[in-house]
Amino acid sequence: MTTFLAFIGAIVLLVAFHEYGHYLVARWCGVKVLRFSIGFGKILYSKKFRGGETEWSISAIPLGGYVKMLDEREGEVASEDLPRAFNRQPVLRRMAIVVAGPLANLLLAIVLYWGLFIYGVPGLKPVLGSIIPGTPAAAAKLQAQQIIVSINGTETPSWQDVRWVLLDSVLQGGKAALEIRTLQGVLLKRELEMSSLTAADLDSDFMRKLGLQPYQPVVRAVIGKLIDAGVAQRAGLRADDLILSANGEPVVDWLKWVEVVRSHPGKPLHLEIQREGHLLTLDLTPDTIIEGEKQVGKIGAAPQINQQEFDALMTVVRYLPVQALVQAVRKTWETSVVSLQMMGRMITGQVSLKNLSGPITIADYAGQSAGMGMGAYLSFLALISISLGVLNLLPIPLLDGGHLLYYMVEKIKGSPVSEVLWEAGQKAGMALLFTLMALALFNDFSRLILN
Repeated sequence: MTTFLAFIGAIVLLVAFHEYGHYLVARWCGVKVLRFSIGFGKILYSKKFRGGETEWSISAIPLGGYVKMLDEREGEVASEDLPRAFNRQPVLRRMAIVVAGPLANLLLAIVLYWGLFIYGVPGLKPVLGSIIPGTPAAAAKLQAQQIIVSINGTETPSWQDVRWVLLDSVLQGGKAALEIRTLQGVLLKRELEMSSLTAADLDSDFMRKLGLQPYQPVVRAVIGKLIDAGVAQRAGLRADDLILSANGEPVVDWLKWVEVVRSHPGKPLHLEIQREGHLLTLDLTPDTIIEGEKQVGKIGAAPQINQQEFDALMTVVRYLPVQALVQAVRKTWETSVVSLQMMGRMITGQVSLKNLSGPITIADYAGQSAGMGMGAYLSFLALISISLGVLNLLPIPLLDGGHLLYYMVEKIKGSPVSEVLWEAGQKAGMALLFTLMALALFNDFSRLILN
């Protein structure tokens, strides 16, 4: 239910802003607006306010919306209303009305980011974990526990910023200039070579391909919580027990312990533990569970966590109102550019079309972000609003960008595009959009099946 409500709420808000952009500029240009609808298809509810001429509607299919303007191409127009018909407006006015929808989405993103940056965006400090050998990060002589201060002159106060700026740098190709702070507080310059990354690397975890991963405190193999009547509790393990070895193999940390347990489903383990300063031994046999097509072991125990160490790795990125506005505009611009670059690489085959997502994946992300809190959900809304604005500006017939292209041609040649060319473009645009939607839905179902 959370996912459903978060998804519907996102769609209604983003569509309402988009269409209100068209509506507002149309009214400013003197065009008569007949209907403002959230959703397509059968009208479920509509209302005209006293003295108003616009029908405000909610329609059955909530995956979009539209603004219907007076237009001679769509029906007969009374002679007294002809000056208010959309098709009678100068081409620059028509262009302004068309572009207003996508710009409204970009403006919404700026407003959302502005509020988030003033309130504060929680994130993970950009502290490097162990550097993966044989990677660009290793070649750049980066080391664990160093902090990434900036990349290509852009400050990176959180790990999310590091990932985003590096993605932009990867799409542009070449190198990234990193400013690093060591544990001793010394600032160093490092150059990260990224030209070796392939399209397949961008489809997976490209940060790991670069050799970068966030630092995590070492979690000792100390038992924290136990599931009642679970394998660990039945075998005699207690909270605060330190696992020293399993079947004679040293257990250096909790990750090693998890690896041992998972690799021994239904197989006995002879443990050496330390309890209140005393060495003890005991035996247990992990339960067998199925993950995908693989059998793994499970004992029903969680680690003892030093919460202070993890809290020390968290940060809150916030700015004063004016600076927050500057950062919001920058974030919106950079996200728009990266979105266009990703779309371009999909078209040229440099990035897999598997990255294309449809309504199911968007709904899933909406639910996940809503579950993480209002800040995460608003950040999700800003990202989707940018994507909607950028997508609608693409020069594809049926989209705002396609209409904008027609009007630009009209402005240059001094006369409208022919009806034949217009209809052919509409059919081609419809075919392309249906193909993209089918591919996006296929990707959505593929992710559901694989997960």
